[in-house]
Amino acid sequence: MRKVVKFGGSSLASAEQFKKAGDIIRRDTERRYVVPSAPGKRFDKDTKVTDMLYGCYAKAEEGKDFKADLKAIKDRYQEIISGLQLELSLDEEFKVIEKNFKAKAGEDYAASRGEYLNGIIMAHYLGFEFIDAASVIVFGEDGEFEAEKTNGILAERLGKIEKAVIPGFYGAYEDGRVKTFSRGGSDITGSIVARAVRADVYENWTDVSGFLVADPHIIENPPVIETITYKELRELAYMGAAVLHEDAIFPVRREGIPINIRNTNEPEEEGTWIVESTCQKSKYIITGIAGKRGFCSVNIEKDMMNSEIGFGRKVLQAFEDNGISFEHVPSGIDTMTVFVHQDEFVDKEQKVASAIHRMAGPDAIEIESDLALVAVVGRGMKSTRGTAGRIFSALAHKNVNVRMIDQGSSELNIIIGVSNSDFERAIQAIYEIFVEVQL
Repeated sequence: MRKVVKFGGSSLASAEQFKKAGDIIRRDTERRYVVPSAPGKRFDKDTKVTDMLYGCYAKAEEGKDFKADLKAIKDRYQEIISGLQLELSLDEEFKVIEKNFKAKAGEDYAASRGEYLNGIIMAHYLGFEFIDAASVIVFGEDGEFEAEKTNGILAERLGKIEKAVIPGFYGAYEDGRVKTFSRGGSDITGSIVARAVRADVYENWTDVSGFLVADPHIIENPPVIETITYKELRELAYMGAAVLHEDAIFPVRREGIPINIRNTNEPEEEGTWIVESTCQKSKYIITGIAGKRGFCSVNIEKDMMNSEIGFGRKVLQAFEDNGISFEHVPSGIDTMTVFVHQDEFVDKEQKVASAIHRMAGPDAIEIESDLALVAVVGRGMKSTRGTAGRIFSALAHKNVNVRMIDQGSSELNIIIGVSNSDFERAIQAIYEIFVEVQL
């Protein structure tokens, strides 16, 4: 068997955490390819190394003295090296970084050094081969990740190596310039590596024991989801459940490789398994609940809208022309509502409204702000009668006013729109009716 293991920033924030990660890797000889993040927070008010690098590079870009900031970053790494009692010096690496910062090599280059340096330390600590992600993960000139090209390069390279460390979060353009994924992108790197080596399992080690049924900031001690499908995970991750980067699913999904979310601090716990499909039933009717605040609804009214060919296209064209993506579009016979992110929409609302009037000729447009969306997700919902009824009954009992309802054709999820002020109460109500009632 082959296992790819990715460790998050909290799992590698200090020498003590590094030792835990090392013990986990050494305990299983099948854990052959390691993807590290940059060091995260050691304690609550600490600063992540990636944020330190962003701050340091900002000074360099402004022509300010950044040596003290760079030394503070170097000290963080030296603390880990000393704690692990390694014979390793990063002096030459930091000289190169200082030179490239002065040459303004770019914010992506700066941010990537956190993973790069941690990868060097991890490789020395384990005795594995170090592979710079910039040499194997390719981005096109448009900044888009080149999945197939990367898979070919990485598969050929790793096919000759028994054990390796590949830093997460970044790759490079063909000319060698460093390009990063979005924040949390080390999850994506782990998934890319798992696909390239045709891993049996992709283990993602973090500081929680898997995906939780609901946000622990809203619900006290929610249970761990034992098994979740890729589709369910996509829905929950998109709506704010942030244990795993949502784009990390695609490379492994293509190969049917399961992901196992594990806790570095509680390695004996099984965590959550993310799979393509399963015959295992969820413990509850729903798999999970997630949501986001900060949406606007744009309600368009026009008599006989349903008989006007192309009306919806014209409305959505107004959003596209202004660079705004939509989230949901529930509609009726004479009404159509478009949900958008409020922070993207607020400065362009009048331009969009004017464009809708010009292109679609509605009778009226009404804009409502400060809305939240809550997703109730579960593969068990489509085979269970009365799920929607139970949701709305629970919300009514908690005096939550429902502003929008949208259900996908897969019956995998139900999206509910509520006021921002009702957001937490809505999640608590749904959790109580589906989880606490069954406990």
